[in-house]
Amino acid sequence: MPDTTALDQATSIIEKAWGQPIEVLEVLAVRRPCDDPLLRSAMHIRTALAITDNAVSVHQDRLHALTRPGYVPAFYELDRLSSSAADLRVALAESGAYVQAVRRGVEAREAASTADRGPAANLSRAAVARSGLASHAPGQVPDQPVPAAAVGPSAPSSGPRR
Repeated sequence: MPDTTALDQATSIIEKAWGQPIEVLEVLAVRRPCDDPLLRSAMHIRTALAITDNAVSVHQDRLHALTRPGYVPAFYELDRLSSSAADLRVALAESGAYVQAVRRGVEAREAASTADRGPAANLSRAAVARSGLASHAPGQVPDQPVPAAAVGPSAPSSGPRR
């Protein structure tokens, strides 16, 4: 059985967090992007991860071809072998970073959902409601802003300072 790829991991994380299959979530992310911006972000990251996952497969296949049993690479293929190995490492690092970004997006979603239910959210909603009730009467001039404090010396000085 092949190992799970980074794309499989990200897909699993997204499906678990939103509780729907990835096909449904793709449609939701495109049709209603403003409803859930974190879903849209996770789907964009997953799309980039699909490209990187393909690059990982290509580099792995190239390395397997160059290092197959019984095959001795020619001298001119050694550079191709080392560059393929380096490219594979870069692609794997990018894949790991994308999976981590999906995890962070899911954590942000969970933190936002718990913040909406906490006491601080109730206090902030109450403050917003109170500020809306204290509106100015029509025709009344709102309070003038307080002038900013003067910065620097209050009296003109003689000559340049150093």
